[in-house]
Amino acid sequence: MRISEGLRAERPLISFEFFPPKSDAAADELLATIGAMGELQPGFVSITYGAGGSSRERSLELIERIRSEFALEVMAHLTCAGSTAVELRAYAGRLAAAGVKNVLALRGDPPRDAPGFVVPQAGLAHASELAALLASDFDFCIGGACYPETHPEAPDPQTDLENLKTKVSAGASFLITQLFFENERYFTFVKRARAAGITVPIVPGIMPITNYEQVRRFTALCGATIPSRLRAQLDRCAADPAAVVDLGVAYAALQCADLLARGAPGLHFYTLNKSPAVRAVVSALRAEAVVAA
Repeated sequence: MRISEGLRAERPLISFEFFPPKSDAAADELLATIGAMGELQPGFVSITYGAGGSSRERSLELIERIRSEFALEVMAHLTCAGSTAVELRAYAGRLAAAGVKNVLALRGDPPRDAPGFVVPQAGLAHASELAALLASDFDFCIGGACYPETHPEAPDPQTDLENLKTKVSAGASFLITQLFFENERYFTFVKRARAAGITVPIVPGIMPITNYEQVRRFTALCGATIPSRLRAQLDRCAADPAAVVDLGVAYAALQCADLLARGAPGLHFYTLNKSPAVRAVVSALRAEAVVAA
């Protein structure tokens, strides 16, 4: 399945994101998790690439095992960081040989100790350049990332939107947003994108809160905000980890139901390689017949 086509179907597309584990034992554990979540019938699962391509071999191994053991559609991530254009083209060829049809083209983040992104020698500077490379040399369905609250490195929202339009023109046929917790930010962003001539499906990225400190770190890194009313609730139950999880699941379920009711083409869950919270959210949506079983 080409994801862009699946997103234009009547049934909302549910998808899950995982990152490659660092050991064989962790890989087996993750595959068990993916197998269990496969019972939720996701439209696809996505596998990240690792900072600077550091986990590219484990990513490919995981992709191949998912395809062979569970017959799930897999979207592979690919980033510009740490690789030459020749290396990126070679790895994309390996993905194509493994039967991958969908690739998320990303610039990638700099290493944590680096002051900023550095263009690799003989490499690519932007995700739009990677999308163009993939579109010219392969038959992938190409996705891209977008930021309802503006990319943290963009000088202003308009420039960020112009960069996104360049990415779509280069070959991205669907977009997945960074995590957010206020739905109006998503719908306002979609409205602005449509006004700018961006017509591809824009899928909201959702991360159910299971750890307060963790989500504060994530939002600080990606430029997302936690609404004051949600932050106040989290502050009240911060000392009770189970209560934080309960609140996170309840909030995400309400958020997702509203997104789908107002026309979002699907939901992409950032799972952090864990299943209970996401399974609870999807199960709640299906109990209310918000998404098909």
